[in-house]
Amino acid sequence: MPKQRITKETVIEAAFELAREGGVEKVLVKNIAEKIGCSVQPIYSYCSNMEGLKKDLCQRTGMFFREYVEAHVERENLFASTGKAYLHLAKEEPYLYELYFLKKRSDRTLSSLEELYQEECSPAIAEHLAKELSISLEAARKLHLHMVIYNAGIAMMLIASNFGLDLEELEQQLLLAYDAFLAQVRREDEKK
Repeated sequence: MPKQRITKETVIEAAFELAREGGVEKVLVKNIAEKIGCSVQPIYSYCSNMEGLKKDLCQRTGMFFREYVEAHVERENLFASTGKAYLHLAKEEPYLYELYFLKKRSDRTLSSLEELYQEECSPAIAEHLAKELSISLEAARKLHLHMVIYNAGIAMMLIASNFGLDLEELEQQLLLAYDAFLAQVRREDEKK
């Protein structure tokens, strides 16, 4: 039997699967080695410390999320279906959702929601919303931020309730929040 070649990608993928199955607390060198079927030595050669491995794991999780959302969005209803996709993602992948969304965001402390928005959100979404809804870019950014906050809160409630909350009811709440936030930003836009 040929000797298995251990690569950094193999280590990260094993860490990803462990996190997916049982949460980030399962991502230990001995568990990674066991999953790959090797000693701990190759793991240490690729991971000088757990912080670096967790950073790589977060990047891998972010890539998974982007692929998941891309596969689940409806092109004709991009914004709303993206919110629903993230809600379904929280239900289907709770450990990865917690790992990614409850991670520290940067080496610096974020002091405002605006900073968080700039760090985490794509400007293309606000541009799309502004064009699609005929609102200002500022209003679109506010709407997007409101929905990011609301969606994250609902997803965390879903996870915290041990999935006892009805997913369809939560999707309805997202739509109600969207309508309310859109009406609010339109009123603000009209006053300017």
